[in-house]
Amino acid sequence: MRESLFVKKNQSKWTSLEQYLAKKSALSPSQLADLYLEVADDLNYARTFFPDSQVFYYLNQLASTYHREVYQDKKLGSRSILNFYFREFPLMFYQYLPVLGIAFAVFALFALMGAYSTHTESTFVRSILGDAYVNKTLENIESGDPMAVYKSMNEADMFLGITVNNIRVSLTAFVAGIFLGLGTVLVLMYNGIMLGSFQYFFRTQDLFWESARTIWIHGTIEISVIIVAGCAGMVLGKGMLFPGTYSRLISFQRAMKDGLKILVSTIPFFILAGFLESFVTRYTQMPDWLSFLIILSSLGMILFYYVILPRKLYKQTKLCKPILN
Repeated sequence: MRESLFVKKNQSKWTSLEQYLAKKSALSPSQLADLYLEVADDLNYARTFFPDSQVFYYLNQLASTYHREVYQDKKLGSRSILNFYFREFPLMFYQYLPVLGIAFAVFALFALMGAYSTHTESTFVRSILGDAYVNKTLENIESGDPMAVYKSMNEADMFLGITVNNIRVSLTAFVAGIFLGLGTVLVLMYNGIMLGSFQYFFRTQDLFWESARTIWIHGTIEISVIIVAGCAGMVLGKGMLFPGTYSRLISFQRAMKDGLKILVSTIPFFILAGFLESFVTRYTQMPDWLSFLIILSSLGMILFYYVILPRKLYKQTKLCKPILN
């Protein structure tokens, strides 16, 4: 590509970043990051093909100015954290709602397969949950306390262990997306089958409602954010498989950045799920209405944050629509 054509093709992007740095225009954090990645890509191109040109020096200065303005002496305060969780992330996440739907469908499909497999083969649940766990649960059922497993540990130790494990699972689901998304599907498959076989196992013991009203006190949030973490992994895989108009490297960088944001969004929910499982689920004799209230409140919180809020902010601002092609 000739230098003049290169400048003509990309001048509008460079001007947009110039205007932002001059405080003459506003961009959402996601748009600003995307714009900078494109300018950085143009800088690398100019460094390769026009190393001694004015356009190279111009782009190098533009990128340097961006770094000084955005990264130097930038403090992370409570306002920045709140802005991320309640505005920046939901606006960014709107574009990935279809991916979230796919992650949910994959998980639900394998959960049904797990339940069906347990229905057709009674020993299947042992291959998934292990003989030790199944035998212990049967002992608890015989003793009249089928949910005793949630009372077996100290609350604080249980909270720490569960929270760390849940975050580990979500991190695995995300990182596995680097294998073109197939690794993430496998993580969702395993967790879906495990949930389906686990829940159906209690049905075979005529304890479906007893188990559901107890397990879903914490499971509503826990399972939901595992699916969200699966969405993050699929975003990473999608960025590698379908770069669109970007180079594959830039597309991967964008997908990695967005996937990490999705992953970070799950941390408070995993902490809440760990708290519920450690400190609340163990009270298996609580009234049905209270269990039902906690489950519905948890489901409402998840749906609001990951579905309703992104749609609401998108309609209000329209800023999450791509402005650069």
